[in-house]
Amino acid sequence: MRPAADLAGIDDLDLLDPHLHAGHDLTGVWRWLRANDPVRRHERFWSVTRHADVLRVVRDPAAFTSLKGNMLRTLLRGHDPGAGRMIVVTDGPRHTHLRRLLTPGFGPRTLGPITASITAATRELLGGLVRRGGGDFVAEVAAQVPLRAICELLGVPERDRQRVLELTGAAMLGEGDDGGLPARIAQSEILLYYTRLAAERRTAPGDDVISLLVGGDLTEEEVLLNCYNLIIGGDETARLALAGGVLALATHDEQWARLRADPALLGPAVEEILRWTTPAAHVGRIAVQDVELAGRRVPAGDAVALWIVSANRDEAIFDDPDRFDVGRTPNRHLTFGYGPHFCLGAQLARAEIAALLADLRASVRAVEVSGPVTWLPSNFVNGVASLPVTLK
Repeated sequence: MRPAADLAGIDDLDLLDPHLHAGHDLTGVWRWLRANDPVRRHERFWSVTRHADVLRVVRDPAAFTSLKGNMLRTLLRGHDPGAGRMIVVTDGPRHTHLRRLLTPGFGPRTLGPITASITAATRELLGGLVRRGGGDFVAEVAAQVPLRAICELLGVPERDRQRVLELTGAAMLGEGDDGGLPARIAQSEILLYYTRLAAERRTAPGDDVISLLVGGDLTEEEVLLNCYNLIIGGDETARLALAGGVLALATHDEQWARLRADPALLGPAVEEILRWTTPAAHVGRIAVQDVELAGRRVPAGDAVALWIVSANRDEAIFDDPDRFDVGRTPNRHLTFGYGPHFCLGAQLARAEIAALLADLRASVRAVEVSGPVTWLPSNFVNGVASLPVTLK
């Protein structure tokens, strides 16, 4: 378990430091901020930590825009290269247009076959891990299932999928001291790959999301940026939720026993895992105008970090929020966002978690952590990098 951050030094904590998030449990920090300074001014940005205030911001794109980025790393640079062209960093009519273009790719007709594929892949991968008695759950299961799903969604050929996974991981996890250059190289390689795939779809369209994009009134660059966005969002966040969910079950024996005993808890358990893991620790916005938020004046042009990882533990919304409860209802978590930017892939992620839980219940009696758990060095994505487990 990670040590709790020292509240005595809360004024000196650097929330931009990826190693702070990897090396410490910040639950107490978020609790203190919600109670004492819910809209806190830092040197370069504001932290928003309460559920109600996060909702206030994401519901109002006219006052808080995504056009300069949706994470601190890009916001503090002053721009995002995909601004106005990639769905997560657009607002207004352009965002609506992109969302309408992509929505059919996440509808029941498309997701039905993909859900069946997720079920088969989960059974295959988890079954192999059970037969071996355990291993690194992240590398052997959690990293593989979402990759297969998102690659099917995008029509990525089987022969390319392992390389796409490697590039995705390198692109997203480059926040450490030495990670910047490898991350940029991986991002460039992903975009080059999708350049080739999109060109194929222009001449031979299929039923995949890339075909929807190339069939719209988008430039080649817009197609590439949105492909990149979908694979990053679809692969990384589901991977972290799956791994974090298994870690939670392994360290809460009584909740694992409840889930094994009652199949009706499967749906609530999916939502609780999404709340508990919160794979996107924060989302970012820029204030378009001077705004009063929880009694604080946020000036136009300032960067705002909405700490979803804190909002999902808000005592005003969740009873006993620091308790993992597979039967929790209601569960008004903000893991998928809210309003115009609600995650398009929410149902896909839920299907992936549900498939895992169903197979765990059917084939595993006990899950035990069998070695050191390592956490990702990131202030944006939240979760484990490796999770050695023994499955009985």
